[in-house]
Amino acid sequence: MRRAELEAAERRALDLLAAIEARGLIAPGRSERDIYALAERVFGVEKHWHKRIVRAGANTLAIAADNPPVRDIAADDIVFLDLGPVFGTWEADVGASYALGDDPVKHALCRDLEAQFAAVCARFRDEPDITGASLYAFACESAAEAGWRFGGRIAGHIVAEFPHARLPGAKQIHQISAENPTRLRDPDAHGEERHWICEIHLVEPEGRFAGFYERLIPLG
Repeated sequence: MRRAELEAAERRALDLLAAIEARGLIAPGRSERDIYALAERVFGVEKHWHKRIVRAGANTLAIAADNPPVRDIAADDIVFLDLGPVFGTWEADVGASYALGDDPVKHALCRDLEAQFAAVCARFRDEPDITGASLYAFACESAAEAGWRFGGRIAGHIVAEFPHARLPGAKQIHQISAENPTRLRDPDAHGEERHWICEIHLVEPEGRFAGFYERLIPLG
């Protein structure tokens, strides 16, 4: 039941992404703020378990904890969205990237985000005892082999009933990161199965721009 609720929340979050795309908000001249305002206005989303993130151009290099100055979208930018809406009592977390203009490297990076997501998810499924540190290391290695740099300090985290951040225990055990030596399939502090988000942040080799993608790790 918990998994079904999380998947339903993710579907609604993906509908939100689709609505943003359909309204042409990811376009030159738009402010980053214009885009995340749609969540509340159209979908009635009043609660987000993390800050709404819209990054364009050089701001795509920033990680979630950063707060770069708000900028307008330029004609040849990469733009990424990272949204964490709460639907009822359930958290969602989705991210997507869009390459505007004709730059082939930016379009290649956007394509590779989904390929890297699939690779990390496959490693998670294939190694039942994998730890957060091991899966994070794989994400970094796989990105490098594809010609990119992995830009995130984490490669994912759990989602659950809101707010999962109040679960007992050190924060890092709920993340796919170099600081998590525990098995990702270990239950949470309440004995519940944990459900993982995989997030991919790829940086162009010269550090000019980056892209982002995240979803629930599929079960099969």
